Amino acid sequence: MKKTIATLIAGLFATAAFAQTPAPAAAPTTVAPAAAAVKAEAKADTKVAKLDVKADAKADVKEAKVATKHATAKTKHAVKHVAAKADAVKDTTVAADVSASTK
Repeated sequence: MKKTIATLIAGLFATAAFAQTPAPAAAPTTVAPAAAAVKAEAKADTKVAKLDVKADAKADVKEAKVATKHATAKTKHAVKHVAAKADAVKDTTVAADVSASTK
């Protein structure tokens, strides 16, 4: 039992002595390149984000132009269809008036 207690006390003294030793000084030159690398990466990320936004905007404009073109084509088709129906009704009415007046 005395040996166990003596070992524990010796271990405490050893850890206390180890904990009081000063830590080695960190080299300040390693921080500057890391900060520069982070800054450069942030600039690159910003540039990529701007390019993505521009590409998305261009794609949206292109889609809007195509949608407008399709809508215009559908409207023109609908107008022609309505005009053709109106002409057909007009021709039928004129033909009915002519046949009624000949009787």
